[in-house]
Amino acid sequence: MSAPLSELLRLNSSGGTALQEEMQELERDLLDVGLQAEPRSCCAALSEEQAKQIRLMTASEQSPVLEAICHCLDEHSKGIALAMGLASTSHLEVVWATLEHLGRTRFLRSALRDGQESDPDLRWKWVSSTSLLCYGQMAMHAKEKILPWVDNIASRMVYYFSSSSRDETLKGSFLSAAMMLARSLRQEPGTQNYRFSQIPELVQCLLCVLQQEPNFPGSVFRQKAILVIAELSKLRPHLKPLVKARVLHVCFRSVFELPPADPQAAPEVTTLYKETLCALHLLLRTFLSEDMGVNEVCFLLQHTEPWLRSDRSHERQRVVQCIFRLLQYVVDSLKFAVSALHSGLGEDSGQEGAMPSALGHHVGLLTLLWCDKEETTRKYSQQCVTLLLQLTVLQRAGRMAVSMRLSKLKQSEIRASRDWEVKLYSAVKAFERDLTVAQHTQLVLTLLPGLCSHSRLSCDLASKLLLLMFEGPGLKPEQVAEVLQSLFQQLPHIPLPHVQQDAMRAVTVLGTQHPQETVEVVLSLCHPSERRTLPLWKALATNHQLACKVITLLYMKLKLRPPRGLTRPSSQTQLISLLALGTIYELLYTQEYRQTIHWAFAGILLGLLTQLHYLFELGVVEDVADYQEDILDSKPLSPFRTCLEAVKGLFWTTSYWEVFAYIQLLQGWALLERPDTYGEGVSLLARAMVQYDCEVKAVLGQAVISLKSMEERDNVVAILLLTEFLNSAEVFQQASRKKMDTLLNLGLGHCNQLVRAMSLKGLSSTTMHPKKVFLLRNRLAGLLDSFLRPDTKDLLGLMGILGDILHRLGLQGAGSASIKLAQHLLSLFEDEREEVRSGAIFLFGDVIDSGSRKFRQAFKTLAFQAVVPLLLHMADPCPTVVTKSKSTLLRCALLLKWEFRKELFGKLAWGRGPGAENDIFVYMVESNFGKYPQFLLQALVYLKSPHRPLKLAAMKFIGALLQDYFPELCFYLRKGDLPVIKRYLEPLEQDPDAACRRFYRNFVEDITELSRSVT
Repeated sequence: MSAPLSELLRLNSSGGTALQEEMQELERDLLDVGLQAEPRSCCAALSEEQAKQIRLMTASEQSPVLEAICHCLDEHSKGIALAMGLASTSHLEVVWATLEHLGRTRFLRSALRDGQESDPDLRWKWVSSTSLLCYGQMAMHAKEKILPWVDNIASRMVYYFSSSSRDETLKGSFLSAAMMLARSLRQEPGTQNYRFSQIPELVQCLLCVLQQEPNFPGSVFRQKAILVIAELSKLRPHLKPLVKARVLHVCFRSVFELPPADPQAAPEVTTLYKETLCALHLLLRTFLSEDMGVNEVCFLLQHTEPWLRSDRSHERQRVVQCIFRLLQYVVDSLKFAVSALHSGLGEDSGQEGAMPSALGHHVGLLTLLWCDKEETTRKYSQQCVTLLLQLTVLQRAGRMAVSMRLSKLKQSEIRASRDWEVKLYSAVKAFERDLTVAQHTQLVLTLLPGLCSHSRLSCDLASKLLLLMFEGPGLKPEQVAEVLQSLFQQLPHIPLPHVQQDAMRAVTVLGTQHPQETVEVVLSLCHPSERRTLPLWKALATNHQLACKVITLLYMKLKLRPPRGLTRPSSQTQLISLLALGTIYELLYTQEYRQTIHWAFAGILLGLLTQLHYLFELGVVEDVADYQEDILDSKPLSPFRTCLEAVKGLFWTTSYWEVFAYIQLLQGWALLERPDTYGEGVSLLARAMVQYDCEVKAVLGQAVISLKSMEERDNVVAILLLTEFLNSAEVFQQASRKKMDTLLNLGLGHCNQLVRAMSLKGLSSTTMHPKKVFLLRNRLAGLLDSFLRPDTKDLLGLMGILGDILHRLGLQGAGSASIKLAQHLLSLFEDEREEVRSGAIFLFGDVIDSGSRKFRQAFKTLAFQAVVPLLLHMADPCPTVVTKSKSTLLRCALLLKWEFRKELFGKLAWGRGPGAENDIFVYMVESNFGKYPQFLLQALVYLKSPHRPLKLAAMKFIGALLQDYFPELCFYLRKGDLPVIKRYLEPLEQDPDAACRRFYRNFVEDITELSRSVT
């Protein structure tokens, strides 16, 4: 490497350089001394010249000399081992055979069993320890003959270590033997060309030594074991990734989890700890020398993660310093720089080398330590991130680009050091510039769990960085899925409210930048009925423009309806259109989307009605009857029920509750539940929309578009709506009569029979042919004369025809004839035939709603006269009459503009029992201040009703008036009203019904007091 480039690759940090120099000096000492120290101690009693002379002796000459050595040395095991090693110089096979025989014999164990005072394993421990040292000495003295014997020697070492109790003596002997073996192989020039088979087993034994070490740097065993592993890992074949992973885990755990340094500790302990760290770094360098690339760096770094996330500050500090030294070595390495710059590319090639995405993960882990409470950890973690970014530059660019990019990185560091916010901004820019998309994604995925940290500083740091990444450079579309999925998993665990708000801001930014990808991902996170994604949807509604995009995209997803033949029953619930449907249903009741839902009302309505038709096609409506309105939230809704409830909710949540109420009280929603009545249900819904002026113009515009669709279901829904909308005054504001005529004529040739029939109905309407109004009014007048006759036989048939003519007249109305019709219908409320009562009550509601403004006051008068009869008929013995009475009572209340109209509807639709009856009574009376006498006189008539339920209802109503509004009755009643009241009440005294007599007794005093007060 050239001097300028070498200088460029050095980190500009005085603290880092000092540490590097200190550690390099320790490493040199370890390399030179560590592996040689043990053999020299074994040979301390002999000079080099004496050992050389012994090696040259014959076998007969060596025997007495070696025996004398064994007896003379203080430690018999080491003496025996040295003697065996010296003998193996010339007689390797004989020494091996002797040791093999010792290993197979059992006489020592048998002899020990006969003794009662000795430990049964004591002698065998001594044999194992001595044998291990012998094998080490053999390896030391075999020299050039060692290679063929290495696997045999290693296997015996593994055997003795594994089959004996591992006390300190055995571990020391094993480590000494292993170090002698490693030294011998290190000095043998042919080692790199030889393949060894027993190295993994030997490494496993060394790992056992490390695992059994006490959690205190009190011996050199830990240091020796790591050094031997480092040497053995250089041999071929290299350790497999699984073995290397275990080595890294055990070594890291043995070193990083040592207790924090004690300032009062002896200097020897501190030195021993530093030497152990150096041994660990030598091991990492050894692994790195196998493949001096970013992939290997990431492999090493991934095993540091448990300690980077540790709750103990000293562990985090140690691992960060270790990573810093490793990365500094990599960046400063000539071999790595040359490899990165010349790995098959030209000097200044712009192509990228293979860049592991895991590097982004390590950048994220280290970045989260920027706010660590320890200054040392903060400093080194920042430098580590800088070094990792430099590695990406080295890997991806040529020499000139390296120089320029690293210069920029240095400048950004200088700027960043002055201000924390600027530092974060500079870091985000560097991440965007120097990391690949995959690495950047991994970085974000690593920062996201930081939002859930128990440390407020870590939460704030992760939150700020993520916001800067999202708001500044922004994410790429291909990153959205992974990032949103991870954020979704973290959201429930974020402890700080302000961090949750920042996370939601990030979602908003993401949705603004990539709305389509964001909507698709959020749809896929969970089923809408689980409602766990609601916070994300709410975040996407923080501004109206984005909310409109979200609803539009959901509407487009709703239209993705594959034919039945292309869907399987098991996967139908996962169809994208059904997920969009479920989401729209949930958003209808989400406050943040109310304005947007109103904006998209027409499109959503057409989409939902068409979806109902599509679900009929799929055949997923079998369970409709199993649901009840009062238990909708008790279990997830089926797709069909979800769609139907969404149609209802669309009107309820957009303040068009009158349309909802109209259909609800007529039990019209049930028409949408079956294919054979679906068309009738849509027509009834459209009629209510016209009646209450509900988005007719916008829906009509969407219907015109749907008529041109290639999908039959779109045409069916559109023509059903359009035909009813012809009765609206806004129809020709959207399309001219000529255009409407063209559309309807096209429908006559449609393949669907319903479309053809409704097109013909539309073409024959009074809107398309205004001259028909005169003819229909004349026809109505003739039928009305027949209807008013007392001897009319087919009242039901006449009422049906009159209602149809009224509907066809639409906005033109029936004129003054409708007043006569309404008056006569009012008298039919008390007809003894329940079907006549039901028909008259329903037609009365149609009549008062069909009148023009000219007759509005007359209809209000008639509606007021009908409210008490309608209220009392809610107790009618016929259920159909009850249903029609509720519907018409609400229509009267809407015409009269009562207060509490919406509350009244709620009680009419779902109220049960005395409480609901009392509320309806209060809503009616309080909305008609000063009209109490009229209500009393209307109710008195029903005291003579032949139907006992109506009679009892009238008594309850009159009793409530007398009890709750007695002062008001005294004030508003006229003197002429009293005889009428007495005429209806006095017969009750002699009534055969006990309830009537009891009512008279309870209120006779009130009537008497009322008479005195009025007169």
